[in-house]
This record gives sequence, structure tokens and C-alpha cells, in this order.
Amino acid sequence: MAKPGGNHEKELANMVHQDAILCETILKEHKHQKIYRNYSINPYKKTHILTGKPNSFHDTEEGEEDENFKSVIERANLEPGKRYLFPQTESQEIGWITKPLLNADRSDRRLHFARQNSALTKYMDAAWRVKEQQQNMN
Repeated sequence: MAKPGGNHEKELANMVHQDAILCETILKEHKHQKIYRNYSINPYKKTHILTGKPNSFHDTEEGEEDENFKSVIERANLEPGKRYLFPQTESQEIGWITKPLLNADRSDRRLHFARQNSALTKYMDAAWRVKEQQQNMN
């Protein structure tokens, strides 16, 4: 049989050490802990109606709106290109720049070639029109 006094003292020493370790851990946690008290609405959850508290008279005025709430919801509903300056993910890089690289100016003859008709193409257009009209009449 084992000695009754030897194991008991070792267990007490372990309990004391464990309690000291626990106290040090709690002190470290409290030292680096930051309590978050800035509660706000989740802008990504679709909300439609926010009612006031029952039996309260301050919400009965017409036109009372929370401007901060409206701005948060409007920002959450914006497209990513309008919300951020740069793409936030790899998949957002595709199609991030939606503006055309060149102007849509049709007067620049270097890039836009207008349809040109010669005398022969004008004659053939008129001939095709006459032929189609004759076929439609029959």
C-alpha cells in the first residue's frame, strides 16, 4: 500500500499551483481584454420595419428618422465598386473597372469607320428593295 500522507500533500500542491496558474491567466485576459460596447444594427440583414417601444410617445411623431441608421443601410446596399476603392477579393478583380477604356466618340475616324456607299452599292440597294416589294406584292 502507498503512504497515505505522501499523495495527499502532492495533490494539494498541485491544486495550489493550478489555482495560481488560473489566477495568472485571468489577470492576463483582463489586462488585454477590450469590452465591446458599441452596438449597432447589422447592415447586411434585411430589415423593413423598426417599430418603437410599446406605450412610448416619443416615436409617434411623423418623419422621425435615424440618419445614422439610414446611412449604414444605404452603404450596405451599394455595389462593391462604389463602396470600396479597390477590389477586396480576387473574384472582384474581374469586372472591377466597368468604364470603357476609350471614348465612345463616333467622330474619331481612326477607330470608327462609318458605312460608306458608292454609286454601285446605292444602285444594288435600290434593286434589292424593288425585288422584295415585287415578291411581297405577289
